[in-house]
Order: sequence, then C-alpha cells, then structure tokens
Amino acid sequence: MQKKLRIGVLTSGGDAPGMNAAVRAIVLACKIQNFTCMGFSHGYNGLLDDETSILTSRHVNDVLRQGGTVLRSARCKGMLTPDGPKQAANTLLKQDIDALIVIGGDGSFRGMLEIEKHWDGLLVGLPGTIDNDLAFCDKTIGFATAVQTACDAIDKIRDTANAFERVFIVEVMGRHSGHIAFHVGLATGAEAILSFENFDVASTQSIVDELSQQILKQQHDKHSSFLIVLAENLWPNGPEALKKALKVKANIESGICILGHIQRGGSPIAEDRLLASKLGLAAVDACINGSHRVMLGELNGEVIKTDLEQTIKQHKPVSPFWVTAHKNVLKGFI
Repeated sequence: MQKKLRIGVLTSGGDAPGMNAAVRAIVLACKIQNFTCMGFSHGYNGLLDDETSILTSRHVNDVLRQGGTVLRSARCKGMLTPDGPKQAANTLLKQDIDALIVIGGDGSFRGMLEIEKHWDGLLVGLPGTIDNDLAFCDKTIGFATAVQTACDAIDKIRDTANAFERVFIVEVMGRHSGHIAFHVGLATGAEAILSFENFDVASTQSIVDELSQQILKQQHDKHSSFLIVLAENLWPNGPEALKKALKVKANIESGICILGHIQRGGSPIAEDRLLASKLGLAAVDACINGSHRVMLGELNGEVIKTDLEQTIKQHKPVSPFWVTAHKNVLKGFI
C-alpha cells in the first residue's frame, strides 16, 4: 500500500510567470493521490518561521492565469547563516514533511543542498526564473512570458522611435544571462544586441565607435530608427553611460527605456502555463518514485531529472547559432 505522503512546496527568489500554475498542478496531483500538500509562505523564510498552511484545490482554483506567486516569495538572509538550513530542516521535521518541492532558480537550489545536510527527506526542484539560466532544460518557467512582455513593450517603443527616427537603448533583465536580451532582440528586429555573449568590457570604446558608424549610416540611408537591446548588468555604469558615450563620440541623441520588473509580472502565456503544469505533475510523480535532490526540466519535449548540484555547476549559454545569426544576417540594417 502506497504511503500517504506529506509534500511541502515553496516558491523562492525572483517571481516568474507560471509559478502559480506549477503550484496548482502540485496541489491537484496531491489531491488525486490523497496526499497532504503543505505550502510554505515567503520562500525559505516560511521554512525558518514555520509559516505554513495546508493547500487545497480551493486555494488554487483561479491561479492559473495569475502572475507572481500566491505563496509569496522573498530573499532569505537567514539561509545564508550557519543555523538557517538547520532551522529549515527542523521545521520540515516538525511538520512531518516527506518531500519538499522548491520552485526557483540556482540560489533556491543551493538552499536545498544546504538543507540536505540536516534532513533526509526528498528534495525536488523546478526551474522557475525568467532568466532561463538553468541548464538541462530548454526553458525555465517564466522565460517565455518575460520575452513576450518585453517584445510587446519594444514593439511600442519602435513605433515612437520610427515616428521621430530616433535611437533607443532598451535595457532588459536577465541578471547575468543573455537569454532574454538575445531572444527579445532577435524577435523585435533590433539593430544591435549587447549581451554577455558578444561584449568585452575592455572593448567598450570600439563598440561605441562601431555603433556610432552603424547608427549614422542607418539614419543617412534609411531615415529610420535604431534599436539597441542591452542586457542589464552589462555596460559599465549602465545605459546612461552608453547614451553619453554615443553623444560624445558622434553627437547621437538617444532615448533610454529600462523595462525592469515589468518583465517579471503579468499573466503567464500559454507556453509557461503548460510547462509549469507539466513540471508540477512530474514533481509529485518524482516524490512517489522516491527521487531525491533532482531538478526536473523539459528537454526536447521530455521531462528529465538532473542532480541539483550538477544544475548549479553547469553553465547555460545562449545558442551560438543565434549569436552568429544576429551578427551576420539578422540585424535590422545592411
């Protein structure tokens, strides 16, 4: 006879559209199996403070379309202290949790590995971050929606840029990953994409020189706008410094738009709802099968299990195909 598991779930780190869909799938799968699903609020803080409640279908009835996370999220400084992971493990023991499912990014997975040192229950991670920087999965939960949100915004920026034949610098999120920058830049036909894959901090002046030449030629030949998609945390001193450099070099005026947290919010598109639901269901199956310290990700249409430590160590670069394609072919000018 199958044991009636008590499964804990939390969302940690930056929120990502689709996290609610994953929570919903986990709760509904637990209901079918007659398992108890315990939700911990405010990320790992909920573990440290024993901020928990039993989740039922009533709690997730209308969350599929909602952005953010109904469980709330937070950074947890306590998990970075020597006693934090032990305190989290004590809560899991107190609540008699058999398995913990964490939806988050690499920092969240590091927290799971620290808890493992003090607790012998099952640990299952789901990749939930708009940055798409976790390996062993094609896309992380929230990435597709973040890209779509940024594309919608940039399409609007392009309209006004065309109206005035202006240069715009648009900064997109991604932390230290260029996936959003390249996907958004390619999807919006950006004339320039500046990201970690094609940028060298020692070559800023040569990049400014090249951009200036391209902008002046574009405006002379086509009398049209010029869009630069810039990855956050890339250009020294940010987009304002790039704007100033273009002004000094070639008297080029440019507008700046920092999309910021708009990319993390909003209703998840269907792709993220389906991915999150698929991984949520797979997470409960993994608990039933006794899978431990694994991340579940969709790769080539199939859900695969990867050791948590391996997912943290493995770098996930932007496809070299797209980097080369933009450099040689897909720029918005010739």
